[in-house]
Order: sequence, then C-alpha cells, then structure tokens
Amino acid sequence: MRPRVEEVRIQGLGVIDEAVLELSPGFNVVTGETGAGKTMVVTGLGLLFGGRADPSRIRPGAERASVEGTLVIDPGGRVAQQVEDIGGQAEDGELIISRTVSAEGRSRAWLGGRSVPVGTLTYLADDLVAVHGQMDQQRLLQPARQRAALDRYAGNALVKPLRAYTQAYRRHKQVAAQLEELTTRARERAQEADLLRFGLEEIEKVDPKPGEDAELRAEEERLSHADALRNAATTAHTALLGDPMEAAGGARDVVSLLGEARAAMEAVRDFDAQLAGVADRLAEAGYLISDVATDLAAYAESVEADPGRLAAVQERRSVLSGLTRKYGEDTTAVLAWAQSSAARLTELEGDDERIGELTRELDELTARLTELADELTKVREAAAERFGHAVTEELTALAMPHARVVVQLTRSDEFGPEGRDEVELRMAAHPAAPPLPLNKGASGGELSRVMLAIEVVFAGADPVPTFVFDEVDAGVGGKAAVEIGRRLARLARTAQVIVVTHLPQVAAFADQHLVVEKASDGSVVRSGVVTLNHEGRVRELSRMLAGLEDSELGRAHAEELLGLAAADR
Repeated sequence: MRPRVEEVRIQGLGVIDEAVLELSPGFNVVTGETGAGKTMVVTGLGLLFGGRADPSRIRPGAERASVEGTLVIDPGGRVAQQVEDIGGQAEDGELIISRTVSAEGRSRAWLGGRSVPVGTLTYLADDLVAVHGQMDQQRLLQPARQRAALDRYAGNALVKPLRAYTQAYRRHKQVAAQLEELTTRARERAQEADLLRFGLEEIEKVDPKPGEDAELRAEEERLSHADALRNAATTAHTALLGDPMEAAGGARDVVSLLGEARAAMEAVRDFDAQLAGVADRLAEAGYLISDVATDLAAYAESVEADPGRLAAVQERRSVLSGLTRKYGEDTTAVLAWAQSSAARLTELEGDDERIGELTRELDELTARLTELADELTKVREAAAERFGHAVTEELTALAMPHARVVVQLTRSDEFGPEGRDEVELRMAAHPAAPPLPLNKGASGGELSRVMLAIEVVFAGADPVPTFVFDEVDAGVGGKAAVEIGRRLARLARTAQVIVVTHLPQVAAFADQHLVVEKASDGSVVRSGVVTLNHEGRVRELSRMLAGLEDSELGRAHAEELLGLAAADR
C-alpha cells in the first residue's frame, strides 16, 4: 500500500487562522485569490515534514502556529517500522504527525503520539514526500538521490551487475580493513609476539608442574620447623608409651594406665554386661593409642633438619613466585597462560603469510570491482542518455523548448557502495549555454517545471509517494499550462500530487479541487478551505479565467476545460 497524506489541519500560519485540507490519493489542486494563503498550504506541509521554522510566518496576534497531518500508511511497511522504532504508534494504518512553532521561535514535533526531534520528521520525509516550490527544491538536488533515481530508471539492466558489485565491494572492504589492521599494527603485533615469546621461554626454562607451588610451600613449612616437629612427636610418644630409658616406677604412660583400667574391667565383666562393653572399648582405645604411638615414633625418626633441602625448596619457590607474579596466581594458572599464549604466538607469527594471502585476494577483488564498475557505468550511461532525451522532450511541452537536461557521470578514483560513478543532473537553458547544476541553470519557476518533467519521467521508478508543487506553472499559460496539468495528472497515476496553482488549465485536471477563500478582513477564517463539487469547480475556474464567477462565457470555458481534462484522463 502506498502511503499518502489524508488530512492536514493548519492553525495560525500566515494569513490562515484555521483551515482543514481533506486530500484525495490522486491529483489535488489548491487555488484561491492572491493573498488568500495558498502558499501557506505548502509552507504547512513543509513544516509537517521537518522544514525550517520561521517565526515571521506566524499569524499576527497568534501565540503559535501549528500543523497536524493524518497519513495513511502500510501497517507492515517501512514507515510504520520507523515510527515503531522511535516509540511512536500508527493505529490501524493511520499516522498522526504534528508540529508547532511559537512566536519566540521554539519548535516542537510529535510523531505517532511521541515527542521527537524535528530532524526525525526530516528523516522520515525522505520516504514520504518531495516538495518542489520556489524556495524548496531539495530532494532531487542531492547527488545521492540523483544516482539512486537514475539507477531505478535504468531498471532490470542494472539489477544483476549492481548486486554482484555490492557483494564484491563488501568483501573488498572487509579484506582491505583486515590488511590495514595487520600492516599498520605490525610494530605493535611484533612487540606483542616478543613479549609472548619471552614469557613462554621463561616458563619453559622453569618447567613448573601443576600444584607444585602448594606442595613446596608445605615442604618448606616442615623443613623450617623440623626440630619442633620432632620434639613434639617424641614428647607425645613418651606420653603414650613411656620412655624405656627411665627407671621403673617413673612417670606412668597412657598405655599402662589404659592397661590397668582394662584389667580392672575384665575382672568383673562377667557380672555386668554394661561393664563388659566398657572393657571392650578400653581394649580398642589401647590398640588405637599403640598405633598412634608407633606412628609418632616413625615420624620422629623421619624428621630431620636438612638445611640443604630447605635452601633448595626456598630457591624453587622463589623462582615459581617470579612466574606467578607475571603470569598467574599459581602454577596451574601460569601453565594455562602458557597454553593460550602459545596459540596467540602461532597466530602472530603467521601474520606475514596472512598478509600475503590478503594482498593477493585484495588485488583480485580490485580487478573484479573495476570490471563490475565499468559495467555499471555503461548501463548508467545508456540510461542517462535515454533519461536526458525524455526530460528534454517534456520541457519542450512545458514551454521550455530551448532547455536541455543532461545527466553527467563523473568517474571517481575510489570505489563506493554503488560503484565509481558520481551522478549529477544538469540543465542548459538554451543551446549556447553550458549545462549547469539544476539549482544554477534555472530560475525558481523554471526549476519547478524542470522538476515536474524529471518526476514525470521518473514516475514509477521513484518510490516517493507524495509530490508537492508550488507555482509550477509560473510564467506560462495557454497550451503550455494544459500540458503542465496533463503531466501532473499523469504523475498522479502512480503517486499523490498536491499542487498550488493560479492557472485554470492546471486546476481542471485535478481529482480534487480545494479553494482557499479570503475573508473580507483579509484573513482566512475557519471554513477558509473548501472542497469543491462540480458546480463549485465551474465557478472557481470561471473566476480564474475571466475574474467573474457568473460569467456565461467564463462558465462555458470552464466546462470545456473540465471536459478536456476528463477526456484526457
């Protein structure tokens, strides 16, 4: 579904107090007496789509000017998605846009019920509207727009080579970025490789084992306190089993005391089951204490003060500490660092080979891009020639018989996303004049007609759904005016067209005719914009033709114009 503007409400803008424009999907024309505020309609549409806010345009005595537009859009289309992305809503395919400008120059905008920067409206307008007025000819004056429009005009002939070029361009860009990263960071990567190599060599020289630092720490503790450990074990052993070197009757050991207690229990165990259980437990305790005493004796004999081994352990721990300070919290982490660093070093050491591979691929892609860009240029040159002839023919019918439009293609030294062609529309006002950029080769009124001719030729290829023309018929009349009306009607077959005109020949071709009525005090009142029926159109066209709404001759001429336009459609 093609988006379109359904209704526009304007308040406090210029001479307009309040006006409502109900627009048709096709050709809408706005007429009215001089000074009634027709151009304010275009100004209001410009504000609605992000145009510059001029406080001097606010109606005298009003605090602000406001414009609100209702657009019909595809709920699943691109515009609806853009609105949703910024948090706005388009309910049932209906989008509300509004803009206010205060007398102090402050401007505010709303899109889908959400306050947005004015720039958002400008961004959205690129896909919605093209305004061609005396002071507003921006869209197709942008080089990127001109190239995109020419590409759409070229049609299927450009689709396949452009798709192939786009794929090759993306890969070319990726390879060029990788190659630049490798070559421009060669010094940093070499330094990184040296640091990794040094670290790996240092670790390899030490040859740490997983958990080795914890084991050495425990061994150092034992060796550092060997005398205390041996004395403690000996003392405990003596307490449990006694000292065989002491004379009988000396200190009594734990095992002897347990033996006496067990003997006392064994003597009476048959008389009481409870004491029998105690006797068994004393026996178990005796066995356990004897085992512990044996272990203590063996431990005491094994513990020796070994200054040499202690020095070796401390030295090894010092070496390992040097590694853990640099590469990890323990030897396990150091070994993990070594593993990952070895992989990274392998990658870095392969850079030279990788650079060679990427260089060869980049050369191949450059050759391929050159070939595809040449193909794009040939297709565009053919389309540009057809387009130039078509627009020039249109200008002849629009009372510019000596004007000539050409498409200039300039070859860039750099590859771009769309090729190497820079496209610029140019116009020569007469045969002896050199082709100049559109905004320099034509006056304001001529430029509107040039844009009309271009839009008619681009019709169907240009995706913009709404076109606005202000004074496109400036300086023409008679047959040329009829041709302008005919071409606007032709453009309205594929897009919504809104035209402000003072020529009846143009107005006769409209699908919907709106008239801005001027009140006696020089302002436009609330009911100032009226949608005309057939009888109203006859009266308005008669006024435009003869200046007298009820002139029989004027009415007859108006009927004739309406009949001519209807037959042409």
